[in-house]
Amino acid sequence: MQYAAAEQAWYMPAAAAPAPVESAAARVERLASESAVVVFSVSSCCMCHAVKRLFCGMGVHPAVHELDLDPRGRELERALARLVGYSGGGGGAAPPVVPVVFIGGKLVGAMDRVMAAHINGSLVPLLKEAGALWL
Repeated sequence: MQYAAAEQAWYMPAAAAPAPVESAAARVERLASESAVVVFSVSSCCMCHAVKRLFCGMGVHPAVHELDLDPRGRELERALARLVGYSGGGGGAAPPVVPVVFIGGKLVGAMDRVMAAHINGSLVPLLKEAGALWL
């Protein structure tokens, strides 16, 4: 009996330890650093669409992460809200945090920050520095 159990254990592969689950904040940091320009978005959001069109119109093709299509999208959205300093306000439905933009792995912010950078002329140098724009 003991011999049979030992023989069976020798032939059975050891169960692989489950991979540690990456925290939402760590995942945001990792995704933000994988491309020159990263946009966290929701596919039905008009402001997200506008910021993606802005970049495409400039000849920049950002990596886009659609949070509504990601199984852990809600967690990522909460992590992004903490990063941009969004408190959520009072009761009721909270407005969306997205779009959130990273350039060169650094947080630029939401739509208001991106548009302000575009208007004041600091967006293009950021994109050039990150290697997203060659003009």
